[in-house]
Amino acid sequence: MKIISVVGARPQFIKCAPVSRELRKEHEEILVHTGQHYDPEMSEIFFDELEIPRPDYNLGVGSGSHGKQTGEILMRVEDVLLKEKPDLVFVYGDTNSTLAGALAAAKLHIPVAHVESGLRSFDRTMPEEINRVVTDHISDLLFCPTQTSVDNLAAEGITKGVHLVGDVMADALAYNRDIAQRKSRILETLGLTGKAYCVLTVHRAGNTDNRENLTSIIRAVGDAGVPVVFPVHPRTRKYLQEYGLLANLPDTIHLIDPLGYLDMIRLMESAQKILTDSGGMQKEAYMLGVPCITLRENTEWVETVEAGWNVLAGTGTDPIKISILSNFPTNPRLELYPSGASQRIREIIGVIL
Repeated sequence: MKIISVVGARPQFIKCAPVSRELRKEHEEILVHTGQHYDPEMSEIFFDELEIPRPDYNLGVGSGSHGKQTGEILMRVEDVLLKEKPDLVFVYGDTNSTLAGALAAAKLHIPVAHVESGLRSFDRTMPEEINRVVTDHISDLLFCPTQTSVDNLAAEGITKGVHLVGDVMADALAYNRDIAQRKSRILETLGLTGKAYCVLTVHRAGNTDNRENLTSIIRAVGDAGVPVVFPVHPRTRKYLQEYGLLANLPDTIHLIDPLGYLDMIRLMESAQKILTDSGGMQKEAYMLGVPCITLRENTEWVETVEAGWNVLAGTGTDPIKISILSNFPTNPRLELYPSGASQRIREIIGVIL
């Protein structure tokens, strides 16, 4: 079977890696990189570290408004599909590349497989929520990481082609965690001691494009007085500069460039707490056994909150500061995200298609 996998952003490279290894055992896979993330620190390093084959196509779309970027990806992916005529198209997660890849395939009547299907924040102001909802409704195979995601789809009337497979990011973490411990020197490079610092990431438009929210987050982290390592997304750095925050960062915040996956795993697993607005990092924090403070009012990964290992602090200065200084969790960490999803996905498509 000929399969095209469409990826374009850091989280998708991570999710694609273990699935790609499985698919290539039995099928021909063509990898299409849309170029949504094009900075080498956000793209090339992940292909090298995760041992993902080099993309067969790099569409070089780059940045732009949501409509422009999605439209460009849609047109360019369509050209690839018309040329290659695949039997199945894989898309991952909730980015503009996800939506555009799924739309291009659906309009050409090519079956779509959505990995990490059924996630919902129930916040339609988030572009990611729109992307994932629309993608689910035009997909033929919906690979869900949790029972909650299966239930979300059923509530929207989607039951055909739905498969509870587990979480492909658990596969990626299981494969790379020991490698990160052996190879990464990030703690030594930054002079860090385990469990003596927090990790901060901010990249969602609701925070980066909002002066009040981003200022409040930085103030809270500074007021807490705990050493914080902040791998900063290029867009976030731009807004920190624009809002006058870059030149006045608290002394406790150590700003660094984005990290590769291995260094990020090592940095996260040795942290005291993780502060993030990323869905993927909330889940990775749980898998690594590190308490997470989510800089949003909602989450796709409700299980982590219910388990007591993730706190929805929002963007208010006081709630964030209190969460940083509080002692949680008090509950034991249950296995919410078992590995093996990638193999199950390969087995399912082998039977169905």
